[in-house]
Amino acid sequence: MTLANQVVYFSEKEQTFDSIILYMDLDAFFASVEIRENPSLADKPLVVGGNPKTKQGVVSTCNYEARKYGIHSAMPSSTAYRLCPHAIFVRPRFDVYKKISEQIREIFHEYTDLVEPLSLDEAFLDVTENKKGIPLATDVAKELLKTIYEKTRLTASAGVSFNKFLAKVASDVNKPYGITIVTPKKEAQFIDCLPIGKFFGVGKVTEKKMHSLGIKTGGDLKKVPEEELSKHFGKVGRFYYNIVRGIDNREVSPHHTRKSISQERTLANDIDDRRQMLQILEKMALSLEEYLGKKHIKGRTITLKVKYYNFKNITRSITLSEPVNESAIMMKYAAVLLDKTDAGKIKVRLLGIGLSNLHPIGDLLK
Repeated sequence: MTLANQVVYFSEKEQTFDSIILYMDLDAFFASVEIRENPSLADKPLVVGGNPKTKQGVVSTCNYEARKYGIHSAMPSSTAYRLCPHAIFVRPRFDVYKKISEQIREIFHEYTDLVEPLSLDEAFLDVTENKKGIPLATDVAKELLKTIYEKTRLTASAGVSFNKFLAKVASDVNKPYGITIVTPKKEAQFIDCLPIGKFFGVGKVTEKKMHSLGIKTGGDLKKVPEEELSKHFGKVGRFYYNIVRGIDNREVSPHHTRKSISQERTLANDIDDRRQMLQILEKMALSLEEYLGKKHIKGRTITLKVKYYNFKNITRSITLSEPVNESAIMMKYAAVLLDKTDAGKIKVRLLGIGLSNLHPIGDLLK
């Protein structure tokens, strides 16, 4: 197989980076493994996930043939079936995927020890001073993708840039089996044209809110003052302000393990309406559900955060016997936790909800 679909945002003399960050993303990983094991599934719409005849079934991933019908990860399997009744549904085999993921990480470590896995099929690599002594970003990415394919018969796509945000976003531009490189000289051009929904950290809920504010591209986002972004999006507003300017100083952390995920919102006005509070929390829970579904993780501890009008912070938590990632379940317990606060009796200026004690779904099924 030849390396396909390269998009190059540089001239030849611009290939040297001060830092070279790669974001490696295995193409439709679970589905690709199943096709590798059973080649007769190739060129057919394939869905890896739960039983489409039950309400609980969820799509873990699907191949590109299935995506043509609008099927995507975290979608109810029953919906996927309605969109494509002739699709082939297979149950996930997380033990197999984890073993192959470990094999691919060994390949990453042949090039650098600075590997930060985000899930079974995604990882950041810092290859600035790579073990192979390869000086050019393009050549590092090409060789990595070629090695992965030769050793596993699986394809990956790569985003290459000088920071983590740009590398992650670039990895989605040219899939499958493609490389996208964003150099310092072309960073502004790349970001300004980027649809806001493609920004790492902007989910469907945030995308909808940004559209309502007239923010549809990176160029639009760049025009919004930091104070206004913070007003609408809380502390993450500063993150958006920085990344749209190519500012991301996060290092690739090989020992990083995410233990919790949360969202919070500072309100434009203090409120005491409990129903309004629950509506705000539900939007955040839906956003968490989207992220957790994409990353194939669940958590056991639900935490509610409340800041009163007098700036007093309180948290209330509950740990469940079974892990969850569904917004409806999170909201069921969030309502119970809210009742254990003085919210309503005392006006509230900030609300937050989070999930911790996280585990990959594959580990939970062992």
